[in-house]
Amino acid sequence: MDIQKIQFYKSSFDLIAKTIKDDENRDVEVWYARELQQVLGYARWENFVVTIGRAMDSCKTLGINVDDHFREVTSTFRARFYAYSLCQLSDCSKRRP
Repeated sequence: MDIQKIQFYKSSFDLIAKTIKDDENRDVEVWYARELQQVLGYARWENFVVTIGRAMDSCKTLGINVDDHFREVTSTFRARFYAYSLCQLSDCSKRRP
């Protein structure tokens, strides 16, 4: 991915990031899947779910606990790295500049 695309996605991710409190009252940065779906150019939720599954599989392959980073997958992603991994695994034909 070239630097222009990286900057575009970073600013797009920053615009839709939310902050919630975790169980220990700490701030946690999250993204809502439906908003990421739009940023990544997916018109249909069913197609985006496939990408979410690939991102979860990548976590498992790396030995990372999926539950720590994907909460109620239909709604929230908890870590910037995993939101970015969705970008990497998304359909390139749907990506914007």
